[in-house]
Amino acid sequence: MRLVLICIMLSEALIFPACAHTGVGPGNSFSSGVAHPLNGADHLIAMTMVGLWSVLTGGRAVVVWPATFVAAMLGGFAAASSGLQIVFVEQAICLSVILLGVLVALGVRAPVVRGAVIVSLFAFFHGHAHGTEAATARLIPYAAGFALATSALHAVGIGAGFCVRSLVGRLLLRAAGGCAAVVGLSLLGG
Repeated sequence: MRLVLICIMLSEALIFPACAHTGVGPGNSFSSGVAHPLNGADHLIAMTMVGLWSVLTGGRAVVVWPATFVAAMLGGFAAASSGLQIVFVEQAICLSVILLGVLVALGVRAPVVRGAVIVSLFAFFHGHAHGTEAATARLIPYAAGFALATSALHAVGIGAGFCVRSLVGRLLLRAAGGCAAVVGLSLLGG
């Protein structure tokens, strides 16, 4: 079971397109909101890594970091939907994949507040990307859809982290973080 979860996480990078923000189409419904985070390796990996990192850190981080990510992502979505233009959004998203992967790979245990600041910064850019693609007439259903999908991806990371309690399992999860960082680098270069 553990190996299956790890293989699913690692295969995410191979199954889906490089970035979820290129040509997906406008966000105009709850279902397109749910689909958006599932259509790119950047979203899948970054959000799963947030869940894994929170479990590796333990304690309140398991609840606080994913919740903070969703809240900040919705803030970025609102900012973009209101017309706030930001440069280098795609690069920041790729950087989130790299750094979250590195944090998991190195087993970095951050204080809850510091980790929340890190994930919220990354989440703002993910949310901004969602907001630039949203159709203004259907913002709320679209936002609800991608918030739900994001929470589900966090839950996948948390579930994988809790399923793997042995030393070998922890090393495999850290290896998954390293793979995520490599994929992030390839997304940044591509």
